[in-house]
Amino acid sequence: MKRYCLAVDLKNDAALIAEYEQYHQRIWPEIAASITDAGILSMEIYRIENRLFMIMETNDDFSFATKAAADAANEKVQQWESLMWKYQQALPTAKPGDKWMLMHKIFDLNTAS
Repeated sequence: MKRYCLAVDLKNDAALIAEYEQYHQRIWPEIAASITDAGILSMEIYRIENRLFMIMETNDDFSFATKAAADAANEKVQQWESLMWKYQQALPTAKPGDKWMLMHKIFDLNTAS
């Protein structure tokens, strides 16, 4: 199993943030299927102010490239991503087109000495 942590920002607007959270109370079934079909075993999203933090646990065969290709070919995923972009904004260091950015682990209590 692998674990990935990612971040993205929301537009700093209380009404938009509330709408975004509402959508995530019950995501579209096609989106849940696309997540699990990609080999994602667990996904959690946390928020502080307008910053989102996602933790994904995946099977060993998971690939971001394979997931991106499947998402690009899935009309419902494209509709969802377009809708979510109404609420999201790229991190300041993101390249054009980047949304969720992979975070790098800098500390692990289990390996600290």
